[in-house]
Amino acid sequence: MMATGNTPVLDVEGIDAFYDASQVLFGLSFQLHKGETLALLGRNGAGKSTTMKSIAGIVRGRKGAIRLGGVDIRGRAPHVIARAGIAFVPEDRQIFPDLSVEDNLIIAVKRGARGEDDWTLDRVYDMLPLLKPLRTRLGGQLSGGEQQMLTVGRALMGNPSVILLDEPSEGLAPIMVQKIGELIRMLRELGSTIVLAEQNLHFCLGLADSAVVIDKGKNVFRGSIDELNGDDSIKQRYLSV
Repeated sequence: MMATGNTPVLDVEGIDAFYDASQVLFGLSFQLHKGETLALLGRNGAGKSTTMKSIAGIVRGRKGAIRLGGVDIRGRAPHVIARAGIAFVPEDRQIFPDLSVEDNLIIAVKRGARGEDDWTLDRVYDMLPLLKPLRTRLGGQLSGGEQQMLTVGRALMGNPSVILLDEPSEGLAPIMVQKIGELIRMLRELGSTIVLAEQNLHFCLGLADSAVVIDKGKNVFRGSIDELNGDDSIKQRYLSV
């Protein structure tokens, strides 16, 4: 069964997640519809990265469901989930340092789950013009901001249904944070479906449609980004603002 009508593209329902015997997520739930950008917000250690890794299959949840287009993908191997349409851009980027920028992109080429091939090398370079003059440079020689751009470009080369961006602004110079924000805004305007994990609410304003705030692995807020921005008690209690 594929997504139809109001069926969410991504439906995370009541997931628990563990690292060995330590439980990190407790019944976490949210939904994401096609073309929507959802901000997953919380302080450092709240469980944002674990949520992203659970969706991507890197951390295997023990309970609940993670549905992509109506199909439960929880428990599947990460490469199977990637093939189904989930692109994960991890916080630590994980580019191949000994490969060129272009080889880092080419290695990720695949059609989407329904055969989509909208994202080509030329289109990624058009979207990320900073990368084109660096195409022969080794990944390990790039700045942090350039590596972040490369990881997003690599994700796009797989023609994903949903893009998971884990702390994309973390540790970057202000000018690169601005460029990453502009990139997310352009992807949103193109109709991409994005989960954006961030500590920084201000970065997400103008980028996200909806927000989920998590604390100690549990939902403490679900609503629009504007509703969250207007809720001082939630911001002061659970976010670093």
